[in-house]
Amino acid sequence: MKRLFLIIVLLFGFVNISLAELKIGFVKVDQILKDAPQASESNKKLESEFKVRTEKLKKDISDLNKREKDYKKDSLTLSDTDREKKQRELQQARIDIQRTERELREDIDLRRREEITKLQNKVTKVIEKLAVDKKYDLIVYTGVAYASDSIDMTPQILKALSELK
Repeated sequence: MKRLFLIIVLLFGFVNISLAELKIGFVKVDQILKDAPQASESNKKLESEFKVRTEKLKKDISDLNKREKDYKKDSLTLSDTDREKKQRELQQARIDIQRTERELREDIDLRRREEITKLQNKVTKVIEKLAVDKKYDLIVYTGVAYASDSIDMTPQILKALSELK
């Protein structure tokens, strides 16, 4: 924040530009990443991409829960050897499911980051194009404590992104 302020002050001092001549814009990147049409498209894409694995995991968890319930019901009638064998099987199944769940979560997170990176690249290109087309001198989108609505370019960027589809 201090660095940004210092840059602006130096810009005013060395270039001798008055505030009225400097055109500044502000972008709410988090809102863009949430509201852009490409964000919902990528969420749907990820959902469909991992649907089979997610459904299989849900089924495996359901099956394990049923097996555990059956074990609890039958454990009193089982021999010690059979009971220990069933416990080991259930424990191994729990471990396998936890591993599968962790791998699925990691894969989804990796793909989500890839999709976010693609969207961020598109957003950057749109911001640069709007800056050149509308002759902005400075566009800020991080580390800003306050920005008035008059310099908020977020709606313009969202509109441009929706036209990109």
